[in-house]
Amino acid sequence: MPAPLLELKHITKRFPGVLALDDVSLSVGTGEVVALIGENGAGKSTLMNILGGVHQADTGEIWVDGRRVTIRTVADAIALGIGFIHQELNVIDNLSVAGNVYVGREPTWCGPLRLIDRRRIARGCELYLKRLGLNVSPHTLLGDLSLAQQQMVEIAKALSQNARLLIMDEPTSSLTLSETERLLAAVRDLSEHGVSIIYISHRLGEVGVCADRVVALRDGRNAGELPRGEISHQKMVSLMIGRKLEDLYVHGRGAQQPRYFEVEGLRTRYRPRHKISFDVARGEILGFAGLVGAGRSEMAQAIFGVDPPLEGRVRLDGRELTIHNARDAIKAGIFLAPEDRRRMGLILEMVVRENVTMAGLKQCSRWSLIRFDREVEVARRQVEALRVKTPSIETKAMNLSGGTQQKVVLAKWLSLEPKVIIFDEPTRGIDVGAKAEIYRLMRDLADRGVAIIMISSEMEEVIGVSDRIAAMHEGDIAGFLAREQFSEEAIMNLVVGGEPA
Repeated sequence: MPAPLLELKHITKRFPGVLALDDVSLSVGTGEVVALIGENGAGKSTLMNILGGVHQADTGEIWVDGRRVTIRTVADAIALGIGFIHQELNVIDNLSVAGNVYVGREPTWCGPLRLIDRRRIARGCELYLKRLGLNVSPHTLLGDLSLAQQQMVEIAKALSQNARLLIMDEPTSSLTLSETERLLAAVRDLSEHGVSIIYISHRLGEVGVCADRVVALRDGRNAGELPRGEISHQKMVSLMIGRKLEDLYVHGRGAQQPRYFEVEGLRTRYRPRHKISFDVARGEILGFAGLVGAGRSEMAQAIFGVDPPLEGRVRLDGRELTIHNARDAIKAGIFLAPEDRRRMGLILEMVVRENVTMAGLKQCSRWSLIRFDREVEVARRQVEALRVKTPSIETKAMNLSGGTQQKVVLAKWLSLEPKVIIFDEPTRGIDVGAKAEIYRLMRDLADRGVAIIMISSEMEEVIGVSDRIAAMHEGDIAGFLAREQFSEEAIMNLVVGGEPA
C-alpha cells in the first residue's frame, strides 16, 4: 500500500441520543482510490464531514503527511488539500464555469481597485478542464451544462484549490451509463497523477471497477476491508450487512388475474409518434427496462396524470378510466412512487406524519377539519407496518436516510389501499440492505393482489424482481420477456433496438 497521505485514528462522534461513530480508523495512500461502503446510517457521511471540517470528532486523531492536524472548519480542510464533491452539487447556475471554479478566490489586478482578472481566471480554469477531458468553454454558463459536466466543474474547483485528496459522495447517482464511464475514467486519471480519492457509492459495480481498496462501516464501526484482489460484490455485501444476501430477491407465486390493468395505444408528448400498449396482471410485477431517454418515466407520468397523454386508453379490472390529472389517478387507486422522491414524492420540510397522510387527508378529517389524533393513528400504523426507521413520526423527512424516505413515500400510498403502483427507480441511491426491504415490500404488495409496474436502470434488479419484463427503445416497447427468457443479453438486445429472440 502507498505511504499514507491521510490517517484517521480511533474517531468517535456522538450526537444527542446517537453514537454515530465508535472508534473508527481509516487510511488513504498517495494516489490511492479507497471506496468507503456501508448501509445508510453506517457513519460514512459523519466520518467524511469530520474530515471535511463540517463536524469535529469527540475523540480521535487526524494525520496528514505524517503529522497530526486539527480540522475545525471547511477552510482548514481546504488548506490541507482536502476537497469534497457532494452528492448535491454546490454550484451556482447563473455563473460561468470559470466563475464557479474560482468563486470566492478570484484573482485581481489594478492594485487597490482590486478588479477581477477575468482573463487569468479563464486561462487557469481551462487548464483544469483540459486535465479532466471536459471540452467546454470557461465562459459557458454552468446552468447550460449537463449534471455530469457540472460534477466535473466541481472537481476542477477542488483541483484549483490544490486538492490532494478528493472525497466523492455518490458521484454517479444521477448520471447516465456513458457519463458514469467518463467520470470513472477521470477518477483513474487523477489517481495516476497522485491525487488520492475516497469514493462513496452504493453502486458496488463501480466500486469494483475503480477502487484499489474497500473499507466498510457498519453501525458506526469498522466492519473490515478488502484489498484490490479480493473485491467482489458478495464480499462487499457481506461486510456491509454482516450476512450473506442470497435471498435478496423474492420471486412471485404467479399472476392472480390476467389483464387486470391495461394500457392501450398510449401516446405521450415525449414521443408522440409511438403508441404504447401493455397489460399487468393482478399480483404481477412487470419490470420496464431501457436505456436513459427510452421514455419509461414519461410513460409513468402520463399514466398517473402528471403529464396527461395525447391519446390512449387505460382500463382497470375491465373498467375504462378517464385520467386528466394525478387526482383522477389517485381516486382510481393508481399511484406513482417517483424517481426523484425528494422533489416529487415528499415535502422535505414536513414531518413524517404529514407526509404519510397528505394524500388521504379526507380519512383524517371531520367537517373539513384535520383530526390530529386520526392523523397520528394512520401515520403510526404505516410506520410500524413498513418498519420505517425514524426517531418519531414528528421527524422531518429531510432528516431521514434515502431508504427511509422511500418507505415514507410508500406509506403515503399504502394508507389508501392501492390497486396499481408504479415504482420509478425504487432503489436509486439507497444501500443494499434497504434495497432488500423495498423488494420484500413490493413482493408483499403483489401477493396482496396489487398490480406493480417497476422501472429500473439496474439490470440485476430488473431480472431479480420482475415476473415479466417489458423492454423499451426510443419511446416504444421493443418486446416482452417471460421469466424463463430472462438474461442480460436478451434485455440488452431489445433495449438497443434489436429483434426479439
